[in-house]
Amino acid sequence: QVQLVESGGGLAHTGGSLRLSCAASGRTFSTYAITWFRQASGKGRDIVASINWSGGTTYYADSVKGRFTISRDRFKNTVYLQMNNLQPEDTAIYYCAARNGWSVITPGDYDYWGQGTQVTVSS
Repeated sequence: QVQLVESGGGLAHTGGSLRLSCAASGRTFSTYAITWFRQASGKGRDIVASINWSGGTTYYADSVKGRFTISRDRFKNTVYLQMNNLQPEDTAIYYCAARNGWSVITPGDYDYWGQGTQVTVSS
């Protein structure tokens, strides 16, 4: 049984930083992509960043390029999202998701989801 557990959300001021963690368990993730999505109140779920577990190839949404960094620790089975220069529009619930295969941007193509962690950025 695959489990994804997010942590690290909270409140930040504009320009501040937070680091989210996604602890993965239940199987070997060598062929998986792990992706961060976010969902603001009243909006759809959008991709933020993704990483392929084996080779470390990354993808970023244009809105976070240069501010957010996704990385993985294979020994800890954990994916991180370092978020710098946070802006009020980054306020959302952040979810990590996993799929067996390459990173894709469509939430419906992911098989496993965490419970989400709230990020709030005050202006």
